[in-house]
Amino acid sequence: MATMAECRSALDRLSDNLAGADGDVRGAASLDRSLSCHIKDLDVTFAGRLADGRIRVLDTVEGPPREKAEIRLAMTGDDLVALVDGDLNFAKAWGAGRVRLEAGFRDLLKLRSLL
Repeated sequence: MATMAECRSALDRLSDNLAGADGDVRGAASLDRSLSCHIKDLDVTFAGRLADGRIRVLDTVEGPPREKAEIRLAMTGDDLVALVDGDLNFAKAWGAGRVRLEAGFRDLLKLRSLL
């Protein structure tokens, strides 16, 4: 099971990957939205913003998100690490119910290039 530090590190690496992206991925990452990532097996939520092509974690809280972010992710810590490391395909994990992504319809359309 991934630790809280490993999950935070994975989010930092994901942020770095988004910041260095080109084309459609860069466009999707340029959204300015509140973001939460609930790590189900650790029962912890990283809350922050997706802005300027980066993920900025502003708070870490125990349990599910306290506020409804505009983009909401939920998964296990191992799945987060595997996704960022490229060992788990997001679309397949989402289709299998291993990863949950919730956002407004327009945001989902933009985010699809990240999938």
